[in-house]
Amino acid sequence: MTRAQRKQDHINYAISTGQQRKTGFDEVAFVHQSLPNIAVDEIHLSTEIGELTWSSPIFINAMTGGGGESTSKINEELSILARETGLAIAVGSQMSALKDPSERKTYEIVRDLNPNGMIFGNLGSEASVQQARDAVEMIEANALQIHLNVIQELTMPEGDRDFRGAIERIELIAENLSVPVIVKETGFGISKEAVSSMANSTISAIDVGGFGGTNFSKIENQRRKRMLDFFDDWGIPTAVSIAECHTTSSKPILASGGIQNSLDIVKSLGLGASAVGMAGVILKQLVETGLQDTIQEVNQIHTDIQFLMCALGCKRIEELHRVPLVLSGDVYHWLDARGLKPDRYSKRT
Repeated sequence: MTRAQRKQDHINYAISTGQQRKTGFDEVAFVHQSLPNIAVDEIHLSTEIGELTWSSPIFINAMTGGGGESTSKINEELSILARETGLAIAVGSQMSALKDPSERKTYEIVRDLNPNGMIFGNLGSEASVQQARDAVEMIEANALQIHLNVIQELTMPEGDRDFRGAIERIELIAENLSVPVIVKETGFGISKEAVSSMANSTISAIDVGGFGGTNFSKIENQRRKRMLDFFDDWGIPTAVSIAECHTTSSKPILASGGIQNSLDIVKSLGLGASAVGMAGVILKQLVETGLQDTIQEVNQIHTDIQFLMCALGCKRIEELHRVPLVLSGDVYHWLDARGLKPDRYSKRT
């Protein structure tokens, strides 16, 4: 099977397997504020991640590229969506274009159609410094995601089996690249131990990529003769992973993994994220209803976020880090068992 065929399989299976609802957000509740003392028109949705700023707390997380015309068309529409709604956008792994220059255009189209937008490049942790530089140059990226996908690779029939030296390679890239480096998981969550191992590096931000959304174990298992279904329920739920990382690291935390609606977005920000990535939900709507309907839906999500922030008395995204939240069920139990003091969320002011 060619890399392009595998990329198309990933898109097809991502749509068919759908979004799980195992993120933990249903066990996160805001404490209602009867006197928010705020007006909707005072609310600002601009997001700041170190030196990166854009007008929305949302970014379109990495999906595809390198699969020929079909993935080029998806990236074309995602780029227009980002341009028209002020979202940042990440491309899928660019390794295929580094190995096959004919695939460059499936990524370059994102910058061509969104010349002034916030765009993230993307490579795996096996990449070299030169490959990272080439990926940034390819799309004039404002930042580079380095994705961690151990479970996907292990489940993938033709995947990697050696993960030694990943953190050293990532740190070397971060030290030698001219743009910020974001480390991201691909659907299985980042733990406090993993984020602690990056504490002293020049990595700029951590995207938790939590469990509960598009499941790459299930996707890769569809391509196996003998399924490794023990990985299908493996991972740290997104809500839990945000809390693990935010309470452990001073680096900006990005939330992604099964985030489906405006309430999930605001809960992610309340748990400590500075921006929120969406992928599966956007892809599904784009495929099913088209670009214009998806643009309208994103604009409505922005309005929803403003309403939610108004109800909580928050004018800016960073103020959501101080609103009281009550955690329950498995989310509370997990964080309590891990010594992360989940009660602290309910006592914030």
